[in-house]
Amino acid sequence: MNSFQPAFERIVAAAAPSALPRKTLVETAVNALRQRIIDGEFQAGESLNQVAIAREYAISRIPLREAMRQLEVEGLLLFQPGKGAVVSGLSLSEIQEVIHLRAMIEPEVLGKAIPRLATAELEQAKRILDDYETAFKKNEVATWGEYNWRFHSTLCAPSGCSIAMGILQSLHHLNERYAKIQISVTHWTQRAAQEHREILAACVRRDRKKSPELLKDHILSAGQALIALLEKPRQPNEETQKRR
Repeated sequence: MNSFQPAFERIVAAAAPSALPRKTLVETAVNALRQRIIDGEFQAGESLNQVAIAREYAISRIPLREAMRQLEVEGLLLFQPGKGAVVSGLSLSEIQEVIHLRAMIEPEVLGKAIPRLATAELEQAKRILDDYETAFKKNEVATWGEYNWRFHSTLCAPSGCSIAMGILQSLHHLNERYAKIQISVTHWTQRAAQEHREILAACVRRDRKKSPELLKDHILSAGQALIALLEKPRQPNEETQKRR
C-alpha cells in the first residue's frame, strides 16, 4: 500500500460534514497533490497517472481532474497533448520572475494591512513563528512551506486585497519547492527566523513604512541566495578556471 494513502484517508475522514461534499473532496485532493509535488515525490516533467491516483485516493476521475486543473492554475501542473497532467518545472528566469513579483506585490499589500491588523492577528502570527522555528529545529521539512505561507498571509490578509492574496498564494506555492532546498542546503533557518521576527516587530509597532521595507528586503535576499544556489552547479570550478 502506498504510504501516502492512509494520510489522505485521515484528511478525508477529518473533514467536517459539508453541504458541498464534492467541493470538499476536490479541495482535499488539491492539498494532497500539491504537497506531493512540493515535496518532490512527483518530479518536474513527470506525467501523472490519473487512473492510478484516482484509485489510490478512492475517488472518481472527475473531482481528481478538477483538482489537477486548479493546480494547473497555480502553475504546478501543465496539461499536454498525449501526456495529460505533467508536473511543471521552473527555469531560473521564471524563479527570478516569481521573486520579482512577490517583492513588488507583497510589501504593498502588507502596507495596506498594517492599519487593519488586530492584536489577535499579531498574536497569531507570533504563534505561527514559534511553531515554524520549532519545525526548523526538528527538521520537519514538510511543514516549512505551510508555516511560511501562514505567517505571511496572516499579516497580509487584513489588507482586503483578495485578488492580490490569491496571486501571492500561487507565487508562494511555486517558490516553495526551491525554498525548501535552499533552507536545507544553506542552513537559512536562523536568518529566516530573525528576519520574520523583525517584520513582525515592525507590524506590532504599526510602522507602515518599515514593515514593507523589511518584507521586501527579506524576499529579495532570500531570492538572491536561492538563485545563487541554483546557479552554482552551472558555474565552472574556480580551480579549473585558474588552470586555464
